Amino acid sequence: MLTKSLATRALLLRIIKNSTDNLKQAKRNAGHGVWSYRVPPPMPSKKVTYITTGLGGIVWYWILYHIATEPEHIYGEWPYIDPSTWTDEELGIPDDSVGPLKK
Repeated sequence: MLTKSLATRALLLRIIKNSTDNLKQAKRNAGHGVWSYRVPPPMPSKKVTYITTGLGGIVWYWILYHIATEPEHIYGEWPYIDPSTWTDEELGIPDDSVGPLKK
């Protein structure tokens, strides 16, 4: 009987402690890197520097390769049309004999 009451008492105390922990203000999540104030941040490791340089090189290769091999993405796919060849009808301009300024 005594062990049963001690076990229930320990269980109740644990439940009460856990419930009060949940009511407390949460700890600020400051695990987003090294924090520094008025001093320069620490330099990244050589491994990180090599990885970022390699990824940057791959990205620039991808961009420059596709600009060289597929310039249509930048310049468009159709040939340039000279606007002086368009007619008034294509541009939506009415004849000179129509409208309030007719002669």
